[in-house]
Amino acid sequence: MKNQSVILLRFSAIFAVIGAFLGSHMAGAGSYAFRPIHAHILVVGWLSLFAFSVFYRVFNVKATKLATAHVWTAIIGSLGLTVGMWMHQMNPFHLPDGVVLILYIVGGSILLISFVLFLLLTFKTSETSK
Repeated sequence: MKNQSVILLRFSAIFAVIGAFLGSHMAGAGSYAFRPIHAHILVVGWLSLFAFSVFYRVFNVKATKLATAHVWTAIIGSLGLTVGMWMHQMNPFHLPDGVVLILYIVGGSILLISFVLFLLLTFKTSETSK
């Protein structure tokens, strides 16, 4: 599961840079329009993916197919939720509201599936650490 740990760590670092950039942009501009997007990028992108990365590094996960599904739903869901939230809040491409809302909901739903998979993984993980 070392590979899953590295993949999650790299994506969490990408989210951390984006979140920090948005925070500095808001401070410099004096506008907090991106506040909910900034918060979700840091919490579901940086923090959650980093915590998942540590989990895969520390614990011996035997359910490799479940772990792979978890890793990719976590990445896709984090990206989908935050991009969907940005599009819903800002609608930079002037898409119909229904399309934007569906993108937002799909991203959040994939992320929710990821957290359910993580819950299942915690019960399929050996109690001894690596």
